[in-house]
Amino acid sequence: MPTLRWPDRDKHTKAAEKVPYRLLEAENAHSAGEPETSNMLIQGDNLEALKALLPYYAGRVKCIFIDPPYNTKSAFEYYDDNLEHSQWLAMMFPRLKLLRDLLAEDGSIWMTIDDNEAHYLKVIMDEIFWRGNYKTTVTWQRKYSVSNNYKGIATICDFILVYSKSDKFQNNLLPRTEESISRYSNPDNDPRGVWKAVDYLNQAAPEKRRNLCYDIVNPNTNLVIKNTKKAWKYDPETHRKHVEEKRIWWGKNGKNTVPALKLFLSEVRDGMTPHNWWPHEEAGHTDESKKEINQIFGSDNAFDTPKPERLIQRILQIATNEDDLVLDSFLGSGTTTAVAHKMNRRYIGIEMGDHAVTHCAPRLKKVIEGEQGGISKAVNWQGGGGFRFYKLGAPVFDSEGQINPDIRFAHLAAHIWFSETLTALHKKARSPLLGTHNGTAYYLLYNGVLGDKRPDGGNVLTAKVLAELPTHNGQKVIYGEACRLGATRLEDFGIVFKQTPYDVKAR
Repeated sequence: MPTLRWPDRDKHTKAAEKVPYRLLEAENAHSAGEPETSNMLIQGDNLEALKALLPYYAGRVKCIFIDPPYNTKSAFEYYDDNLEHSQWLAMMFPRLKLLRDLLAEDGSIWMTIDDNEAHYLKVIMDEIFWRGNYKTTVTWQRKYSVSNNYKGIATICDFILVYSKSDKFQNNLLPRTEESISRYSNPDNDPRGVWKAVDYLNQAAPEKRRNLCYDIVNPNTNLVIKNTKKAWKYDPETHRKHVEEKRIWWGKNGKNTVPALKLFLSEVRDGMTPHNWWPHEEAGHTDESKKEINQIFGSDNAFDTPKPERLIQRILQIATNEDDLVLDSFLGSGTTTAVAHKMNRRYIGIEMGDHAVTHCAPRLKKVIEGEQGGISKAVNWQGGGGFRFYKLGAPVFDSEGQINPDIRFAHLAAHIWFSETLTALHKKARSPLLGTHNGTAYYLLYNGVLGDKRPDGGNVLTAKVLAELPTHNGQKVIYGEACRLGATRLEDFGIVFKQTPYDVKAR
């Protein structure tokens, strides 16, 4: 498959591998609501934050939405959108690789972009997510009007690139709108309920579909209708069933010269098939989003390019269900987390700048209090829930490759589990047995987990320690500071011993 080249590409594409794993440190002062919530707001560089999430959330995120800098050479108050093209690619590539690792097998990623970098983004997304997982490019009408003073061809649309992790992704239908329901009526008081008339003609020429060419009689006028310019959609047997079931509609006066088929609302799918043209009437627009953000922060303290809540709502309607996990690593003003909260989705938001504190956290606090802007009335939002605020802490390993002395058992356990299995450790580790994966059990002897609080107590694999470990009939991988068992005994017990910190993968 063709790949995109730029200066220092090889270094940039491997940048994620060199990012250290860091701890996530909770800050209660900026958290709000229910203390046991799993919702996270993280302040820090999103590359390092994404790496920090891997041990816990790899393969668990159902939907990723990102609104990265568009590289439009414009100045924005809260982030730099003026990156040279190769720098922009160098910034995006490693972050997209980590996002792919975090995405669930049945998950999807949605990225807003304009035409300045959209085509380049498509090429690197094909490489990272595989071209076969490309779903569509949504065209979103972000403006509903253009000034006549504008010189040139005005841009009123943005694009949303959509990829899945695998073919396991299945999108939802969109809820039916009042406008779509209004297309159904019941002018003849049919007991089966409201319906709409569907065209009975085929687009094929009669000479190409002879099996669909036959005479139809209007029973009200006895007029015989012959195929002249188009064939019928249905074969004679199906048409006969339509007649028996009284599904043929000949117009209000019964004298139409071409029949139509009654399609009852009760028989169609409970929802609407999503498509890739989103007009502003359906998905919101920039003027709407400006008003939303001004209502929350005031016009003097708002963002220049926020996304409307209706846009995020539509994405989450298509890509997620309640309690699914949503991630936004370019959080901006916090729209994604605010909408996810109102729609009862779990979420992780990452933002680097001070506005993680000045904008994102206050906005979520207002949501918890029952803020009624954006989609609140549409989803009957009444408030509640909570989120925890985190900052990036110390690296798991120091510059010498040694385990940071501040690292606790649960953090190192999650890191080792991920490095061995490339999956997240779903429960907080409290036992030397971290779990089993593909028939192999993984153990960690560290920080007195067996109850011996001496610095090296219980961290050395001895015959006594082995006898105290939870049993597993199969292959075992045991991490510890040292091993006092010989090679023969290890082989007899099916043990692969790995020494900390030297055998712990730092990256």
